Amino acid sequence: MTSVPPRFPPHPIRGVRVLHQKQNCAPQFAEIEVDFEPAAEGFAFEVAQELTVDYKPAEDLPRFFAAAAVGIEEQLNLPEHGVVIATRVVLRRARADALGSHELAFKIAGYLAARKALERMVGPDHRVT
Repeated sequence: MTSVPPRFPPHPIRGVRVLHQKQNCAPQFAEIEVDFEPAAEGFAFEVAQELTVDYKPAEDLPRFFAAAAVGIEEQLNLPEHGVVIATRVVLRRARADALGSHELAFKIAGYLAARKALERMVGPDHRVT
């Protein structure tokens, strides 16, 4: 008998906060806080209506947020996690920096947020590979 993979997330996982910061000749900076809510199926990403970010030019922010969504979804879809994705992700907080924020930094932050949420799902005795 084949077992059905667990759904992700099995319950709300709120307040997943990640600060991705690299200081070198190509600096990277992205800080995000997201909530993972169970959904009927698939992956959905939204930005909380009340979210404001002090960053100029503000027109870059939608690209940064979309990159974070891509990072989250790519990480969750890795086959080694063995989960069925059924989540709604809500971006609650974000910070960007004029010197190091760009799409790659936010994609990596999304990747790290998904890993952190997966670790919360399996508990401290298990490691996400």
